[in-house]
Amino acid sequence: MLFNSFTDYLLLEKNYSKLTVNAYQNDLEDFSSFILNEYETNSINQVNYSQIRNWIVSLVESGISNRSINRKVSALNTYYKFLLKMGDINSNPLSKHKALKTSKKVQIPFSEAEIKSVLDDLSFADDFESLRNKFIIELFYSTGIRRIELVELKLSSLDLHNNTLKVLGKRNKERIVPLLKSVIQTAVKYLKARNTLETVLDDEQLFLTKKGVKIYETLVYRIINEYFSLASSKVKKSPHILRHSFATHLLNEGADLNAVKELLGHSSLAATQVYTHNSIAELKKVHLNAHPRNKK
Repeated sequence: MLFNSFTDYLLLEKNYSKLTVNAYQNDLEDFSSFILNEYETNSINQVNYSQIRNWIVSLVESGISNRSINRKVSALNTYYKFLLKMGDINSNPLSKHKALKTSKKVQIPFSEAEIKSVLDDLSFADDFESLRNKFIIELFYSTGIRRIELVELKLSSLDLHNNTLKVLGKRNKERIVPLLKSVIQTAVKYLKARNTLETVLDDEQLFLTKKGVKIYETLVYRIINEYFSLASSKVKKSPHILRHSFATHLLNEGADLNAVKELLGHSSLAATQVYTHNSIAELKKVHLNAHPRNKK
């Protein structure tokens, strides 16, 4: 089943990314398959909450995490709100639904020593892939950008004259992020190596594979995982952990929460505050070491 008008609404009016819209469409199609198999109807507009609840139960029994289930139900809820807005239904069957309880995910950032071990102690060759990989790691740690934001960067996004990077974030919100001199130096080396590629098919893209096509998300994940596996024993080694490390280390050094919010491209402070638990730990250490009433 296609939800063309709904996906147009998400893309054009809500400014959702294509990745998010595809996820919504997949979730709606999964629900459509469920009601067709269970209730022999393909009309998603005419189901009741009892039928939706049975779908949720089936998802729980299949072993899907509560967090993922909540995301799927949220997609369905957004669709019903759209139908209500368009006048296609009289009431939203999910209007009184309460999300499943989820445990807070503890994101453990890389330590500064682990970052240093990768960027300073590992030896990067001067070939295209090695320079690209180093530039990617430095960019993640020095700017805190998301993986999809990095994948979508254009050559024109990089301003070497002003030492800045133009990032297109969620809901097509643009932000300018400053770049460190060390990152600019790596960028220049990477661009020189990029110019030596025999074939470049996606010439507007900043990051390419060795075949000259736009880099893709799974490759970016693999790059981060491989390099940090050499320096860290943490279970999760991903671009998001580098983003988390960027925010945590800035806050540990006393950066203003609002400034970190802007750098990360968050729409609210609440989203940024999840990164403060480690900085609070740092504050406790400073407090204990500095307070005159603390017994040493």
